[in-house]
Amino acid sequence: MNVIKTDIEGVVIIEPRLFKDDRGYFFESFSERNFNEQVRTVKFVQDNESKSGYGVLRGLHFQKPPYAQSKLVRVIKGAVLDVAVDIRKGSPTFGKHVAVELTEENHRQFFIPRGFAHGFSVLTPEVIFQYKCDNFYAPQSEGALAWDDPDLGIDWGVPADKVILSEKDKHHPRLKDADWLFDYNEDLYK
Repeated sequence: MNVIKTDIEGVVIIEPRLFKDDRGYFFESFSERNFNEQVRTVKFVQDNESKSGYGVLRGLHFQKPPYAQSKLVRVIKGAVLDVAVDIRKGSPTFGKHVAVELTEENHRQFFIPRGFAHGFSVLTPEVIFQYKCDNFYAPQSEGALAWDDPDLGIDWGVPADKVILSEKDKHHPRLKDADWLFDYNEDLYK
């Protein structure tokens, strides 16, 4: 696998090694050994999958400690714009984001470490999205930010009037109004 560093330390794009022939293709979508050696040591405990249509925007979500999560995400069908926002107070990249297009054709994966809010927008008529998490879902620990916070400056690739949100995602605070954020100096992997 090829690990591509981004402008935010720890947030990486992963390109698998693809083997193609006249039958189709094969690739290793995850190897714990390679991931731990090349990205960071993480034990994934839960796999999730969602199906969405064009304009659906899920995010920007996170879980607070002790249930903070790292995620390794990828698209099986369609295309999304996937976004990670640094919400660690004191971080040199606090409030900055990385956005990457994940498609069924590019087979890219995106690693979002603990301490980041995560979201994606659907760019195609249908998408099947998969993600591995290194902590179990804990509803009592949910946190989220407004997807359209102007201070974050995220271009989701979907016109605002075409964005489809859950009722919950319509009411999250802006980053500057958030009542809880991560601390950059805290080791979130202890």
